[in-house]
Amino acid sequence: MKQSVAGIVKTRLEAENLVNALRANGFADHEISALFPDKEGSKDFAHDNSTKAPEGTVAGVGTGGLLGGVLGLMAGIGAIAVPGVGPLIAAGPIMATLSGAAVGATVGGIAGALIGMGMPEYEAKMYEGKIREGNILLAVHCNNKDELKSAEELYKQHKVSDIHRVGEASVKK
Repeated sequence: MKQSVAGIVKTRLEAENLVNALRANGFADHEISALFPDKEGSKDFAHDNSTKAPEGTVAGVGTGGLLGGVLGLMAGIGAIAVPGVGPLIAAGPIMATLSGAAVGATVGGIAGALIGMGMPEYEAKMYEGKIREGNILLAVHCNNKDELKSAEELYKQHKVSDIHRVGEASVKK
C-alpha cells in the first residue's frame, strides 16, 4: 500500500517553508497536498472560473488565479466549499479527492474525504478538527521507505504537529 506523511502547521508561512523544503529534497508538486481554511474569502485569492462538481460543491480556480506565494504555485489548486465546514483552499492530490462527486454526499465533510483517501477515521476526524481551528494540513505522497523517512525528518525539522503516516486508497476515476 502506498503511503503519505501528513501533519499540521499553524501558518501559511510555515506551510510554504515546508513545501519549499520538500521540493528541495526531491518531492514533486503533484506529490504534495495542502488543505486550509479560506479565511479571507476565495475572491481575494483566486478568480472563480467554473464549477467542477455537482450542486456547486466545489468551485474551481483557473490557472490564471492567484493565491500568492509558494502555495499558489502548487498543482491542482482550488477553492472549495465543504458542507458543514465552509470555504477551503486545497492543492495537490487532495484537491482531486475533494472535488470528486463523492464530496457532495459526504456527511463527514473533510473527515469523510480523508477517510475515502485511505486515512484511518480517528486521524481524519482529528485533522478535520485542526483545519476547522484554522490550521493547515500538509501531506506528501511517498514512493518508498526512504522517502517516508525523509519526509518525516523534514516535518520534524519544521516543527509540524500531529505527524502521521497514512495509507493511500487509490482514487477512482
